[in-house]
Amino acid sequence: MTSLPLLTLMMVVPLVGAVVVAALPAGSVVRTARPVALGASLLTLVLAVLAWVGFDTGSGAMFQLTETYSWIPQLGVSYALGVDGIALALILMATVLTPVSLLAAWNDVEDEEPGRLKRYFALMLVLEAFMVGVFAATDVFLFYVFFEAMLIPVYFLIGLYGGPLRQYAAVKFLLFSLAGGLIMLVAVIAVYFAGPGGSDGFLVENLVGNLDGSTGALRWMFVGFFVAFAVKAPMWPVHTWLPDAATESRPATAVLLVGVLDKVGTYGMIRFCLSLFPEATQWATPVVLTLAVISVVYGALLAIGQTDMMRLIAFTSISHFGFIVLGIFALTSVGGAGSTLYMVNHGFSTAGLFLIAGFLVARHGSKRIPDYGGWQRVTPVLAGTFLVAGLSSLALPGLSSFVSEFLVLQGTFMVNKTAAVIAGLGIVLAALYILLMYKRVMTGPAPSFPEGEGPPDLSLREKWVVAPIILSFVVLGFFPKPVLDLINPAVDRTLQIVGVSDPAPTANASGSAP
Repeated sequence: MTSLPLLTLMMVVPLVGAVVVAALPAGSVVRTARPVALGASLLTLVLAVLAWVGFDTGSGAMFQLTETYSWIPQLGVSYALGVDGIALALILMATVLTPVSLLAAWNDVEDEEPGRLKRYFALMLVLEAFMVGVFAATDVFLFYVFFEAMLIPVYFLIGLYGGPLRQYAAVKFLLFSLAGGLIMLVAVIAVYFAGPGGSDGFLVENLVGNLDGSTGALRWMFVGFFVAFAVKAPMWPVHTWLPDAATESRPATAVLLVGVLDKVGTYGMIRFCLSLFPEATQWATPVVLTLAVISVVYGALLAIGQTDMMRLIAFTSISHFGFIVLGIFALTSVGGAGSTLYMVNHGFSTAGLFLIAGFLVARHGSKRIPDYGGWQRVTPVLAGTFLVAGLSSLALPGLSSFVSEFLVLQGTFMVNKTAAVIAGLGIVLAALYILLMYKRVMTGPAPSFPEGEGPPDLSLREKWVVAPIILSFVVLGFFPKPVLDLINPAVDRTLQIVGVSDPAPTANASGSAP
C-alpha cells in the first residue's frame, strides 16, 4: 500500500480533474463539470486516508511516504516529497475541506456562462493540488515553488468570481504574498550556500543541523522565512490583506484561503524557522510571542466592531492565528501539540462559519449584520448549525477548538505566564464577537417576508456540506487522541532540534511537587 507514490498521486488526481473539467465541451459543462470536480476531490481524499493508514507513528524517521528524484542537480534542487505527522494532519484537513467546499459552491456560478463555471471548479482543484504539494515538499526550493504557485489559482478565484471589490482584494492579496515570497527567496538561496551544497543541497534532512554561517547571518535567514510566513499566516501587522480577500471571495474560496492556505504560514514556521534555525528561534521568541499576543487581542477587538459578517469571521481568524503562533513559539511540547491541533480545528470551525454565513447571505443577499434579525424563527436548522460553528470557534468545552486552545495556553503558561494571561483575554472576547453576531442575526422578532416567499431552510445538499464539519467539532472535541498521536512525535522531534525541553515542575513550599 505504502509503495504507491501517494503524495504525488494526491497532486496528480486533482490536476487531471482540473484539466478534464476545463476541457469539457460547452454543451455538457453544467451537467458534468461539478460531478467530475467533486469526484476528483473525493478520490484525493481516499488517497489521503490511505496515506494515514500507511503512516507509522512509531517510526523514528523524520519523513515517511518519501519520494525523491533529482530535478535540477546543478542547483541542488530535488523533487522530494514526504510527510511527518504535522504535514499529514494538514493534508488530511485540506483533502476533507476541498470536497466540502466544492459541494458548497455547487450553485455559486450556476446562472453564469458555462465557461466561467468550469474554470471556477478547475481552479479549486488546481489549488488543492498545490496545497498538498506545499505541505508534502521536503526540498526547500520545491516548497518555495508550491508556496508561490498557490497564489495563481487564489488570485483568479478572488479576482474573477468575488464581490464588487474583488479586483482590489485580489491585487492586495497578490502584492502582500509576492513581497513576502521575494524576501523568503533571498533566504532560500542563502540557506543553500550555508548548507552542505551538492546536487541535493536543498533537502530539509540535509540542512537540519548542517547550516554553516555566522550567528548574524543565520538570524537574518530566519527573519527572511519568518516574514513570509507571518504574511501568509497572517499576523499583525502584516494581516491587512486577509479581511479584504476573505470578504470579497466566494464562501468556498474563503474556506480554502483561510481554513487551509493560511496554515502554510504557521506550518512553515515549524518546518523551517524552528528546524533550520534553532538558535535564531530562541533569539526571536520574545518578539514573536509579543506579536502573537497582539494578534490575539487585536483581531478579537476588531471582530467585535464589524458590521460585515464575512469581515468579522476574517478578523476572528487573525486572533486564532495569534494563538497558533503563540503555541509554536512557546517551545513546549504541550504548546506545540496544541498549536498543530489548533491548525486542524481552526480549519473546520472557520469552514463552518464561512459556509453557513454564505448560505445565509445567498438567501438574503446581504452581508451586513444589521440587515438580519430573527432568522432562527424562519430557518431553525441553519440557525442551529451557525450557533454550533460559532460555539466551536469560541472554544466551548466539548467542541474541538477548546482542546487545542487549552493546550496552547497551558504550554505558554509553563514558560511565559504574562503572555498566557493576556492571550486568555481572547477567550472572553471570542465569546463576545460570536454571541453578539448570533444574537443580532438570529434572535428577535421574525423578519417579514411576502406571503409564500420566505427563505428556505438548509437543503439536503447544504446539510451534506455542514454534516462533516459539525461531526469534526464533536469528534475532535471529545476524542482528539488520534490526531495528537499523529502529531506528537513530530512536535517532540522539532523541539529536540531546537534544543529545548519542557520546564521541570516547580516545588511548593513544603518541598513536594504541585
